[in-house]
Amino acid sequence: MCVCGSLAEDNARFILLAVVLAAYMLAGATLFQILEGDLEIRQAAEFWRVYHAFRKHHLRGSPLALQRLHELLYAYGNASSAGIINKRRRWDFPGSFHFVGTIVSTIGYGSTAPQTMAGRAAVVLYGFFGCSGGILFFNLFLERIITFLAWILRSIHLYRVRKHLRQSSTSSRRVSRLSNPRSSLPDILDDDDEVSLEQWKPSVYWVMLYLLLASCLTACIAAAVYAPLEGWEYFDALYFCFISFTTIGFGDFVSTQKMNYPYVHWYRFANFVFLVIGCSCIYSLLNVTSIIIKQGLNYVIDKLQCGNQDLAAPHLPRRKSSVSSIYYSKRRSMKLVAKDSIRAAEDDSDGSRRMSGELISMKDFLSANKVSLAVMQKQLYETAQMQKGGCGPIATTPNHQASVFKPGAVGPLAIASEKFENKSSINR
Repeated sequence: MCVCGSLAEDNARFILLAVVLAAYMLAGATLFQILEGDLEIRQAAEFWRVYHAFRKHHLRGSPLALQRLHELLYAYGNASSAGIINKRRRWDFPGSFHFVGTIVSTIGYGSTAPQTMAGRAAVVLYGFFGCSGGILFFNLFLERIITFLAWILRSIHLYRVRKHLRQSSTSSRRVSRLSNPRSSLPDILDDDDEVSLEQWKPSVYWVMLYLLLASCLTACIAAAVYAPLEGWEYFDALYFCFISFTTIGFGDFVSTQKMNYPYVHWYRFANFVFLVIGCSCIYSLLNVTSIIIKQGLNYVIDKLQCGNQDLAAPHLPRRKSSVSSIYYSKRRSMKLVAKDSIRAAEDDSDGSRRMSGELISMKDFLSANKVSLAVMQKQLYETAQMQKGGCGPIATTPNHQASVFKPGAVGPLAIASEKFENKSSINR
């Protein structure tokens, strides 16, 4: 399979992902058929056994009684699915607030649904703007949680670098102080401004790990609250947390549906907080994981290329710490620095960023995704005009390349891509 041009590779990635998802779904269908199929057959057989036993002993030769039984079963089934039997009211204010929360978060348990024509029409209009606002909220949370994690990882990195420099330069400082008593620690240990986030990018895999830990911690705490109050097993409560936080929302388990709870107001507030934090963390984690999946697709496509070496591989060696580069570039004249260290620092002093799955700079991080509508329209127009002549490479100059609209440049995946990796490695 030969991949020629950026547009062709995007199409190849899309087709490859579709094939992988289709295979994944077929494997999942086989798995769940094996796990759940026998239980479904047993439950159906048990229901008909009870039905025929009741009909045999209590409804002998009475067609009217059998009709009444069917009407009762039908009414009971509707009432149970509507949640009006042995459960709290669905359409009081707390129940209505829970319902709109499932709309905005796109969970959609299905345990509460409007029955009137006016209510269903209102859901269409309300859900349109509500889901849009909810997605925007999750995207903004994604940007800010990654910023926070980048700051944490930067602080840890600077601490390690300073500790290493202190240990490695102890003897050198002693020699330097003999000739210059006023000499102090290296500049890198005293000047934070020189070590900005533009010079270092933490790994995307560490960000993914921290998001996973935050999601698991939130789910475990929430499950510890849900299990005793709802009467669920702890694993069932964890299952409910995953289904809710990922906005799958089967509706087999739904919180705050019983008639009475101890500390009901606090419990409803805690349920709201758990759902907001959990959905936000899982949303961020899923988008970060999609970056890893995309890297895997890039790797497969790279292996399938027929000798095309123009495109960089998605997995290159991690670049050396630019913090050390700054320090060594300032202290090249010092005899305490080894020649090979100076040579390694000079190789990396040009500021080039290698596609190693690292975060982009904080400056680009904060300015990403701030494209006005006019600029976007101009990009789309210019791209359409230049693509009329063929499907070859569009960009000819660096300035023009920056204005070309590329597939996958919008949406939450684009937000995460801009935060985590060099554009050339994501939009390959």
